Order: sequence, then C-alpha cells, then structure tokens
Amino acid sequence: MSGKRIEIKGGAMKARIAAVMLSLFMIAAAVTAHGNKKHVMGILQSISAEAMTVKTGDGKIVTVRLTATTMYVMRDGKSAEGMPAKFSDLTAGQRVIIHATPKGNDLLADEVKFAPATQH
Repeated sequence: MSGKRIEIKGGAMKARIAAVMLSLFMIAAAVTAHGNKKHVMGILQSISAEAMTVKTGDGKIVTVRLTATTMYVMRDGKSAEGMPAKFSDLTAGQRVIIHATPKGNDLLADEVKFAPATQH
C-alpha cells in the first residue's frame, strides 16, 4: 500500500455507526422476543384434552400439555395472523407450530397454530 489514509466524512461515519447499532438492537430484540418459550413444529400424532404429541422434522416425538388458557389459531392463508380456532378443529395428521412454556419436565402450550385439515 502507498500509506494513504482514507478519510470518511463525519456524517457518513455517524450514519454507519447508527446503522450498526440499529442492526445489533434488532438482532437482540429478535433473540429475546420469545423469552424462554419453546417452539415445537411438526405433524400432530395424537391429541387428547390434556396433551398432544407431535412428530418433529427430525423424527422426535414431543408431548405438549394443553391448558385452559391455550390459544388455537388456524392459519387460513388469508391473513398473516390467522383466525381464532377451537381445540375441536385439530385432528391427527395436521402440521402444527406450538409456542410452549417449559415448566419442570413439561411443556405447556401457550398457542397452537395449524392449517385447516384439508390444506395439509
């Protein structure tokens, strides 16, 4: 190299620092968004009033307990959020995404998202 220094104007340097700081903040927010929640994704194998078992993509069978506060959301493809659903809308064979809270050795379902049975 010829030993020349490249100078960055003050405004450009501040913009770069701000962009880096914003990126770091967004990454930190994404990492902590769900706190200690666990995600269980896979095919619903069985379901009862107390729990459901899911076969994950890596072949593991995971049991998730249901509670009186578990929310059910049907992903209808019409909206990003889906629409409120009921426990009775679930059947074995459906693809599910469960947001659960660990409690001791159990996972307690906070939210169960799924597609209508005819779309899986």
